[in-house]
Amino acid sequence: MSNLNKIYRKASCPFGIKAIELLNREKIAFEDHIFSSKDEELEFKNKHHVKTTPQVFMDGKNIGGYSDLAKIYGEITPKDEKKTYIPVMAVFSTTAFMAIASSTGFTGFMGFSLCVLALLKLMDIHSFVKGFKEYDHITQIFPTYGKAYPFLELFTGLGFISSFSPLLTGVISTFVGFAGGASIIKTVYIDKKDLNCACVGGNQNVPLGAISFTENAMMAIMGLYLIFTL
Repeated sequence: MSNLNKIYRKASCPFGIKAIELLNREKIAFEDHIFSSKDEELEFKNKHHVKTTPQVFMDGKNIGGYSDLAKIYGEITPKDEKKTYIPVMAVFSTTAFMAIASSTGFTGFMGFSLCVLALLKLMDIHSFVKGFKEYDHITQIFPTYGKAYPFLELFTGLGFISSFSPLLTGVISTFVGFAGGASIIKTVYIDKKDLNCACVGGNQNVPLGAISFTENAMMAIMGLYLIFTL
């Protein structure tokens, strides 16, 4: 029966790997086909009229991707879990009180927020990079940027709080803010993808969208403010 059960996937696709793990747990024999090139993957998508991979075939019939396979066997997928802004609200409300208590104003609020967000990413940087790469276009081209991002965010946050090297802080904040905002606009509003935001770490079910864009916009605006008020 393995010739009738097949999975077509990219080698590095996390959902393809999850589909394989699920099929192995269920002890289902299958043939694993890894695309040799982007052209082969595109040809497959056009042939079967699908927009994404992996695609799973069972008994010769295309049942869909990982989420469709998981539903058949009663497993919960990220899309099934309820999305929530509670982690983001917890971070920003806490840092707002910290800014009020320390009388550091909006600059302090931004500094504390970025430091806390960086901390959450650094607690499990592997999960963060995995989620961040799903929508950040720089990381998709240069994977090292995803690993460096939490440290850039931490440096920027400390710069806002301490006023250390305002020009460098402003440049980094502006670059990170504009680059992140552009990726979110492309992913959410142009490509219409429904993804989780890795802003509070890679294991949270926070929807990628307006809140994430606002965070990046504030970084860009604060960065420009530092640069032009030197």
